[in-house]
Order: sequence, then C-alpha cells, then structure tokens
Amino acid sequence: MITKINMIQAIIKNLYRGVSLLNSINDNQYSDISVAPYFSSIGSHMRHILDVFDCIFDGLEFGKVDLTARKRNELAETKITFGIAYFEKTIDALNTLQSVNFDQIIEVTDDLGLGKITVNYTLASAFIQAHSHTIHHFASIGYVINKLGIELPDTDFGFNPTTPTKSRNQEIKN
Repeated sequence: MITKINMIQAIIKNLYRGVSLLNSINDNQYSDISVAPYFSSIGSHMRHILDVFDCIFDGLEFGKVDLTARKRNELAETKITFGIAYFEKTIDALNTLQSVNFDQIIEVTDDLGLGKITVNYTLASAFIQAHSHTIHHFASIGYVINKLGIELPDTDFGFNPTTPTKSRNQEIKN
C-alpha cells in the first residue's frame, strides 16, 4: 500500500517534470497559443494544473476546497520565471504535509457543467485527483510541444504510470 509520503513524493516527482520543461523552453514557446484546435499555451496548462493544487491548499485549513476558485495568475501562464515560482510554491506546500491526516474528510466543490456541486473526499483522494489531472494536462502539453517542434523533457512526460512501456514507446515514435 502506498503511504502518504510515497504519494507526496510521486506528485512532487511529476511536478518536477513540469519544471524541467520550463527550464528547456523560452517565454515565447511557453505562451504560444498557435496550436489548434484549442489554441491554449503550455503556460495556460501549467497555470491551470497548479491552480488546482492551490485550491486544495487554500481550503485545507477549514476542510472546504472550491475548485472553481482558481486565481488564474496571468503572469504564471505567460512568463516562465513566474511559472517556475508557482511550481516551487506548490512543491514547498506539498513538502509541509508530513503531519497532515490524508484520511480526513474535506468538502470539494466543483462545477461539472450544470452548476456547482459539493461532495465529500478524503484529502488523499483530492491529491490523487490533482495528480491525475496534472498527467492529463501534461499529455495535452505534449501535443502542443510536438506541434511547436519542442522535444519532450523526458519519456515519461504526460504518461500515466500505468501505461505499459511498450505503448509509450510506440506513441512516442508516431
């Protein structure tokens, strides 16, 4: 069984993949919105990923997380230095969770398209969802990276850990 410390380490390891990418591109590539069909930038995906974690941290004290209350810091999605600082803030916050009870019940609010709803999660499940959400957006970023002619920072970027290695290698070749 995975422990809380293993969970935090896995999330941080994945977030460092984002930092690695940011350290290998420039602000123009980071904020480029030329790739169809969504015309979203690497930076907008990165900011969005980190906003979800930020919502969890903002709601942690009172056990009420509102995933619709994202701050949407434009500088974090257009300037790499601000994006990296946002990653570092998130990683630092994750590193402070050693004594937090991940089995505690929190209320999580989101809008699924028909208005806001609130449901109970464990804190662990909120972080698992944020981590999976990160991987999903890294895959979208991988598409943008490919179209912009940028090389992936590593072969695991945007892949769920459960994706068989053979499938990953095939997808990278295509």
